[in-house]
Amino acid sequence: MALPRIVSRSNNPLKPVSSFLSYTLPLHRSISTNDSPLTIETSLPFIAHNCDPPSRAVTTTSSELMSFFRDMTLMRRMELAADSLYKARLIRGFCHLYDGQEAVAVGMEAAITRKDAIITAYRDHCTFLSRGGTMHEVYSELMGRCDGCSKGKGGSMHFYRKENGFYGGHGIVGAQVPLGCGIALAQKYCKDENVTFAMYGDGAANQGQLFEALNMAALWDLPAILVCENNHYGMGTAAWKAAKSPAYYKRGDYVPGLKLDGMDALAVKQVCKFAKDHALKNGPIILEMDTYRYHGHSMSDPGSTYRTRDEISGVRLERDPIERIRKLLVSHDIATEKELKDMEKEIRKEVEEAIAKAKAYGTDRKEVRVTLP
Repeated sequence: MALPRIVSRSNNPLKPVSSFLSYTLPLHRSISTNDSPLTIETSLPFIAHNCDPPSRAVTTTSSELMSFFRDMTLMRRMELAADSLYKARLIRGFCHLYDGQEAVAVGMEAAITRKDAIITAYRDHCTFLSRGGTMHEVYSELMGRCDGCSKGKGGSMHFYRKENGFYGGHGIVGAQVPLGCGIALAQKYCKDENVTFAMYGDGAANQGQLFEALNMAALWDLPAILVCENNHYGMGTAAWKAAKSPAYYKRGDYVPGLKLDGMDALAVKQVCKFAKDHALKNGPIILEMDTYRYHGHSMSDPGSTYRTRDEISGVRLERDPIERIRKLLVSHDIATEKELKDMEKEIRKEVEEAIAKAKAYGTDRKEVRVTLP
């Protein structure tokens, strides 16, 4: 794995990493008072279509890197626990996990505000968490409890948090893109100076409604950012089998596009910041996040019939977003391996406590009986 390179760094001393360990939910991007600027070059260059790419030199801080590590580790642990709950039949119905793609959710959130909107497909647990949701709400929703973010009625595919600009996960492939462009239309009409990120997978990239919505967004110069999370498999079909042109960032033709390494949280942050500025001034832009999911398409898909286990382990070894940040933290003396391991233990405990709380819901409440006429 190519480790991002620190280009410059201030001489201000780092605050002891022990201060990071007190960080608790909900997710925040600042878990330390240390704001010493770091400039880090992304591991891969950006590829542009009809626009000039942003600089590869990303400005960050040691506290932000620590928050990236913690937030992505929390998301990973949360999804792995959801896998176990599903197999234990405590989660029913559809369940699509996000492990492997955490850098997209974390990097995007670092570049925008909660007044900006996000709408996505059914792989939505981690996006909900990045928008300020809690793990208790996540597990309660997954288990059909009324403490869930959608009162237990939506399940895995329909998380929602309007007050923080998250307009949900959607089960109909590609249908969230026209809705996202509608949100962007409302933002422009109200002169909010905010943008909408409409997220979809490579499997949805061939949907006709996506191009219809993009055409209107371009005609009206809407602040819409279409984000293709290209994890290379639409359900069980490889992108090269489903798309004559898998260069999804070019699909807008007359609309600018950028392709980036979606496993690099800093690259995602840099491009999303660039895209927001562009959309507010010039209208829509397409982003292709080159990422990868470790689980199958859903829990009913083993994920190993259309790809090899060696392929999955190779991505984990070379491109894992959490390991990339871990190596950066350790190699530049921001944190030690032990401190990061201790943080992972605390995260595991937090996840276990959230699951226990969701499971226990209702055990201390009076039973209500309703007699029908």
